[in-house]
Amino acid sequence: MEETPSSSSLAKNRRAAVGKAGEDVAARHLQRSGYVVKERNWRCRSGELDLVALDGETLVFVEVRSRSDPSRFGTAVEAITPRKCRQVREVAIHYLKQCQADFRPIRFDVVAVTFGKDGSVLEVKHLQGAF
Repeated sequence: MEETPSSSSLAKNRRAAVGKAGEDVAARHLQRSGYVVKERNWRCRSGELDLVALDGETLVFVEVRSRSDPSRFGTAVEAITPRKCRQVREVAIHYLKQCQADFRPIRFDVVAVTFGKDGSVLEVKHLQGAF
């Protein structure tokens, strides 16, 4: 008998696919804006940094939020909570220590990507210095 995936695993796979697609859109947006993407999905025990980029001399930690149905779950920007901001800051400290990043200004940005039901990109919002 063939096993079928549960609805929760299908939803998890869909969320992961939307998240990956959002990160791809965000990385391209940053590159078109002149940023140099240094890292994607950098991980440590404390969590993950979606994107680490250079904007000139500034090291930018970028949190990417994606939504495919904002009417149901809220907008991508609304998904940035104080708890998430704290976690990104904590992971950024680990990044700076572990990667022995040279002294330079740092900034925390958010790129919020909204997809249509057909998968098309409806909106990309880049919030510099978001937190």
